[in-house]
Amino acid sequence: MSLGSQLAWDDTVLPFQLDRSDIRGRVARLDGLLQQVLAQHDYPPQIEALIAEMCLLTALIGQTIKLRWKLSLQVRGSGSVRLIATDYYGPTDDGEPARIRAYASFDREALDPNQDTFTQIGQGYFAILIDQGKGMTPYQGITPIAGGSLSKCAETYFAQSEQIPTRFELSFGTSQMPGQDAHWRAGGVMLQHMPKASPFAKGEEATGEDGLLAATDLLDEDEGENWTRANVLLDTVEQLELIGPTVQPTELLLRLFHEETPRVFDAQTVKFGCTCSEERVRESLSIYSAKDIRHMTTEEGIVTADCQFCGSHYEFDPATLGFEATEKPDEQD
Repeated sequence: MSLGSQLAWDDTVLPFQLDRSDIRGRVARLDGLLQQVLAQHDYPPQIEALIAEMCLLTALIGQTIKLRWKLSLQVRGSGSVRLIATDYYGPTDDGEPARIRAYASFDREALDPNQDTFTQIGQGYFAILIDQGKGMTPYQGITPIAGGSLSKCAETYFAQSEQIPTRFELSFGTSQMPGQDAHWRAGGVMLQHMPKASPFAKGEEATGEDGLLAATDLLDEDEGENWTRANVLLDTVEQLELIGPTVQPTELLLRLFHEETPRVFDAQTVKFGCTCSEERVRESLSIYSAKDIRHMTTEEGIVTADCQFCGSHYEFDPATLGFEATEKPDEQD
């Protein structure tokens, strides 16, 4: 296998289906996208690991949704890790890549390098938000921070909010190819049982541990056997196989699930992309009064704004901002 064919799968999501088990899934590999996301900020390694995991979840989940505009994942906590946010923008045209951006907010001084990073999120919630654009009502679903990892939070979300058994097996870390500097790579597999009528649609109550549903609570006996078998097979995967690049996703699927009759579909490429612009920032400031804008104005007589995702810096004349603006940008000399 040539290096070119190995790297051809970087920054892609490959959909597949296990025909024997009535299970669908995704295989994702992220490389250059992560480098661009992380290059926007000087994050410590612990925070970089959380962002890598969150970007991987975002790529896997985003590709499963018929998305007209944006999917967002958010983790908000009470600890030293306060916020991890990602956005996934679906392709605007056939053949175009999806775009992902991400950032984190944390207390650098309170972050303990000797403590597991996930526990430093503290109490909080994991949220999935879907915005299909203008004229559509945004959707939001949340689940408590629990389970020991962001992927376990996502599994709980799908079981609790969507009643869809879901499993993630992820790998991420720094990697170094010959002649290259060390950088972050990530790879993972998502399994999801085909959606069906929820067993709780008629008012039955959840009986899972702590009131939260697990995958096995949602399946009948035959479905449960298929789901268990697929998960046992996924348990045999090695971390290096997930992160690649020496094992192509198609080869990985055959090794893991050849008896389940895997069927693959067209791969989706993903890249780093931010939607911020001067126009969007100006629009976000249009809700403020002239008094509010004065409070935002610097000693130099300008209003500044920085994009948390890509680091872009914007400067504005305060007279052109807010709903009471007396000057419009296109009216200036």
